[in-house]
Amino acid sequence: MLKVLLLVLLLINSLGAVDAEIDIVRKSNVIPKTIIVPTENSVDNVLSEKIKQVFENDLTVSGHFNIESNDIKHQNIDTKIDFESNNFKNNDIVIFFEIKKATTNSLVVEVILNDINTKTSKKKVTYSVSDIQRYPFLAHRMAIGINKDLNAPSIDWMDRFIIFSKYVNSKKSEIIVADYTLSYQKVVVSGGLNIFPKWANNSQKSFYYTTYDSLYPTLIKQDLYGKTSEKIIKSDGMMVCSDVSKDGTKLLLTMAPDGQPDIYLYDLNTKKSTRITKYSGIDVGANFLSSEKSIVFVSDRLGKPNIFSINIEDGNIERLVFQGNNNSQVSTFNNSIVYSGRDSGNEFNLYLISTQNDSLKKLTTQGINQFPKFSSDGESLLFLKNIKGNSSLGVIRLNYNKSFLFPLKSGKLQSLDW
Repeated sequence: MLKVLLLVLLLINSLGAVDAEIDIVRKSNVIPKTIIVPTENSVDNVLSEKIKQVFENDLTVSGHFNIESNDIKHQNIDTKIDFESNNFKNNDIVIFFEIKKATTNSLVVEVILNDINTKTSKKKVTYSVSDIQRYPFLAHRMAIGINKDLNAPSIDWMDRFIIFSKYVNSKKSEIIVADYTLSYQKVVVSGGLNIFPKWANNSQKSFYYTTYDSLYPTLIKQDLYGKTSEKIIKSDGMMVCSDVSKDGTKLLLTMAPDGQPDIYLYDLNTKKSTRITKYSGIDVGANFLSSEKSIVFVSDRLGKPNIFSINIEDGNIERLVFQGNNNSQVSTFNNSIVYSGRDSGNEFNLYLISTQNDSLKKLTTQGINQFPKFSSDGESLLFLKNIKGNSSLGVIRLNYNKSFLFPLKSGKLQSLDW
C-alpha cells in the first residue's frame, strides 16, 4: 500500500506545530497524483458530477493530494481496475465511486481506493446521508476516509458545520448553517434581526445568537435540530456572545448596560455575570486563551482599536499587538491569535501572533479580510474576503501556506462561527 507517514510542513509558523514530513515510497518524495472517477453505473450522473467536484476540492484543500483532471470512464464499482491501463499508469491513486441510491430522503455512495504503484485495491467503503441535499457532507466524509487510508494528518474539520448570519433586508437577517464550501446551506433562524451566531459546544448541536426583536437585545440558545430555544440573558444597548468555554458552562459576553460596551463572564450554572473589563471606552469581542484564565479582546483604550489580553483573576492587562492603528476581530486557538488589521488605504488583512513569542505573520493580501475563525484543530482558518465588490468565504491552511476561496453568491454576511 502507498505509504504516507506524515505531511511536509511547508512553513514553520507561530502556532508551534510539530514539524512533519511526507514520505511516499516511489521514485521520489512527492504528493500522490490522484484521479477521481465516478462510475457509469451510478443512478444519478448529474449528482455524481456534483459530488466529484466537492470530493476533488476537498482532497486539494487537504494539501495531501495532487488532483489530476480526467474524463475516464469506468463501468461498475465492482469491475476490477486494469492497473496496466494507459488511463491509470501515470497516477499514484485512482478512486472510483458510485451512487447506489439517490432519493429525497437518502443518498448512498460506494468508494474504492486503488493504489497503482502496488497494484492493490482497498476494501469498498459505503457512505450515506439521510437527506440528499447534504451530499456535500457525504463528499467531505469520503475525502476524510481516503485521507485516513493514507495515514495523512487529519482533515476531520471538513465535516463540521459553519454558522453565519446574513442580512437579507432592512432589519432582517437569517442564520444559516452550511458546509465550509457553501455548497450546502440551510436557514435555521429567520424573521427579524438575528445576528452574532456562536456554537454552544464542540458537538455543534446547539448555538447562541442575539435577537433584536425584543425590547432589549437578548441572547437566545437554540437547539439545531429540535428548534427548541431558551432566553439566556438580555441587556441594554448591546449583547454578543463571542466565546464559550471548553466545557460549555461559561460565556464571554459583550454587554453595555451603562452605555459603554464591556466584557462579562456569564456562568450558565449560577446564571450570574461578572464584569471583566471596566474601561470607559469600548471593549468587545473577547476570546478565551488556552488556560481560560486569560482572555483576548479588542479595545480602543489607546485611541484606536487594538488587541489586548486580561487575566480574569487579577485584572492585569497587556497589549499584544504593536503594529498598525486599527486592529480588530480577534480569534484564538490555545495560545495562538489571529486578528484583522488595517493596512494602507481601506485594506484589512489577517495576522497571526502567539502569546508564547514575538512572531508576527501576515496571512492575507488585498481586499478586506474579516471574521477569522480557527478550525477545531487549529490548523486552518475560515474568513470572509471582500475584493472588488465580490465576497468569498476563504480557508487558509496554516501549515501549507495555501488559501482557497468559495464565492458568497448573495446577501451580506454579518458574522460567522466554525
